Amino acid sequence: MSSLVEPFTVSFVVRALVGGVLLAGACALVGVWVIARGMTFLGEAMSHGMLPGVAIASILGGNLVVGAAASAFAMAAGVNALRHSREFGRDTTIGLLFVGMLSVGVIIVSHSRSFATDLTAFLFGDVLAIRWSDLVMLGVAVAVVATVTAACYRPFLALTFDPRKARTLGLRPDLANAAMLALLTITMAVAFSVVGTLLAFGMLIAPSAAAMLVARRLPALMLASFLIGSAATVVGLWISWYAATAAGATIAAVTVLIFFTILGARWVTTEVWRLRSPVPASVATPTLEGRP
Repeated sequence: MSSLVEPFTVSFVVRALVGGVLLAGACALVGVWVIARGMTFLGEAMSHGMLPGVAIASILGGNLVVGAAASAFAMAAGVNALRHSREFGRDTTIGLLFVGMLSVGVIIVSHSRSFATDLTAFLFGDVLAIRWSDLVMLGVAVAVVATVTAACYRPFLALTFDPRKARTLGLRPDLANAAMLALLTITMAVAFSVVGTLLAFGMLIAPSAAAMLVARRLPALMLASFLIGSAATVVGLWISWYAATAAGATIAAVTVLIFFTILGARWVTTEVWRLRSPVPASVATPTLEGRP
């Protein structure tokens, strides 16, 4: 029992745990909408597109999370402005912005004297370096995400399943879409402070995708996603403590492992149920009896 508790008696691990749980809350509220609306590629692109803002903030000595948010917002604004273009699809726009912003970020970082160190920290983060001030910012971000999600729940729901009906009901789908992009921007920016730009996407998508395997109603999905993300944080920190692995990457890996574990268990359960269920006579395999 002492070996299970030991890592969480250290102050920086406790801060990492609190930060991971707060991040799980924000990702649970936003990740479900992202998957339901088919915005997964945008979330992936935005996680990489944060690099220019982070790099510029680092060079200027500013707040890295603010830089990440500014860069993510710029990318979201670009996608939103070009989403109705007839010349090319939305995925093309996202892909081009993704590659362009990532390239600019790498170019900026390459001019830094500590190129390797900076890039590693930007891409993979350092959850064990979270300070109490960072936790306050995470808490404020979660509060904002929760407030907007509660206030816009009905417009988000209508926008997700029938945008035309949302417009008919006067729910202003364009405004709801902008609000959802803003929530995604905030979530990806605070996720950067915990697990870096590359792994932020995993924290956003994996717990929500796993939750969709065990729940159906949106409130239950969000709760399940939060519990899965929190559990992954605890297990990931524990593994990283004893295996001496990168804490942020371990947490992200555990979220993906949980998804595939639930998926595998669900497949096995389905197959067992199918084999045990009697085959109806109407669909039974015909025999050769009575044939010449």
